[in-house]
Amino acid sequence: MTEDTKQTPSPILGELKNSAEESAERLETTASRTGEVVAETTREVVTGTTRTVETASDYTLELLGITVDTRTLIANSAEFAVKAVLAIIIFYVGKWIGKHIVNLAKRAMVRSSVDGTAVSFLGNLLYGVMLAAVILASLNQLGISTTSFVAVLGAMTVAIGVSLKDQVSNLAAGVLIVVFHPFRRGDYVEVGGQTGTVQEITLVNTRIRTPNNHEVIIPNGDIMTSASINYSSLPNRRIEVPVGIGYDSDIKTARHIMMQMAQEHELVLKDPEPIVRVTELADSSVNLIMYVWTNNNDWWAVQCDLLERIKYAFDEAGINIPFPIRTLQIDGLDDMLMAAKGIDNHEAKMK
Repeated sequence: MTEDTKQTPSPILGELKNSAEESAERLETTASRTGEVVAETTREVVTGTTRTVETASDYTLELLGITVDTRTLIANSAEFAVKAVLAIIIFYVGKWIGKHIVNLAKRAMVRSSVDGTAVSFLGNLLYGVMLAAVILASLNQLGISTTSFVAVLGAMTVAIGVSLKDQVSNLAAGVLIVVFHPFRRGDYVEVGGQTGTVQEITLVNTRIRTPNNHEVIIPNGDIMTSASINYSSLPNRRIEVPVGIGYDSDIKTARHIMMQMAQEHELVLKDPEPIVRVTELADSSVNLIMYVWTNNNDWWAVQCDLLERIKYAFDEAGINIPFPIRTLQIDGLDDMLMAAKGIDNHEAKMK
C-alpha cells in the first residue's frame, strides 16, 4: 500500500464523526432544556413553599392575636436579622439596668429604715414591672404589635380580680402591712381576735404563735378591717394589779403594803412611780388597783410576783381578802322536812 492510499479519509469514519457531532448537539440541547425545566420547577416549588409558610404563619399568628408582616420579614431577612440582634441587646441590657435600679432602690429603702419584708416585696414588684417593660420594648423592636398583649393581660387581670376578690383584698391588705408595718415579726400583738407573737407576715396572711404554742393563720384582710393591739411597739408597759380587801380592814395599811411591794420589786420602774387607788366599794370587798410600770419583756413575771407578795404580806398584817358568801333561802323548807318525817303540819301547830 502506497502513501497516497494512507492519506485518503475513510467514508465510514466521516459518517461516525458526523453522527457523534449530531448526538452531542442533541444531548446539549436536551440537557439545556432539562436544566431549564428543573430550574423552573425548583422556582415553582420554592415559591409555593414560601407562600405556604407565609399563609400558615399568618394564620397561626392571627389565631394568637399577633399581627406580624411575615412577607416583609422573609423578603427582608437581613433587616430582620438586624432587628433580632437589636431586640436581644435591648432585652439583656434592659434586664441588667433593671437589676441595678432595683438594687439601688432596695439600698435606699434599707437606709430609710423600711421593714425587710417591705423591701423584698417592693423590690420584686419593681423588678417585675421593669422586666415586663423590657420584654415589650424587645417585641416592638421586632415589629410585633404589643397592643394585643396588653389587652389580654388587662382582661386576665380583671378576670382574676373578680374570681379571687377575697385573695386580692388580702393581697392589698398585705401590701399595706408591709409598707406601713403596724407590727413586725417578733411583736406580741392582738389581731383578728387572736393574741400571740408574730412569726411571719406574707402577702395574703399573717402567722402568729399563741402563748399555748398554737399557730394561728389570720387573713390580712381581717387584720386591716379590725382593731389591732401591738403590745411590743413601745419599750415600757403598765401593769394593773387588782386586789380586794374586807370592809373591816384598814385601807391605808393595805395601800402602804402594796406600795412597799412595788417599790421593793427589782423589775418595777421608779419612773413613772407606782400608784395605788381605791376603785370600787363592791358588795363584799373594797377593791384597790395598783399601777406599776416595767419593761415589755418583764410584764407577766412582774404581775405574778406582785400578786404573790401582796397575798403573803396581807396575811402577815391580818388584812382580810374576802371571798363571796351566798345565803340560800327556800320557802316551805320546814313543811317539807316535817312531811318527810311523817308529821302533819296542823298537828305540829296544835302541839
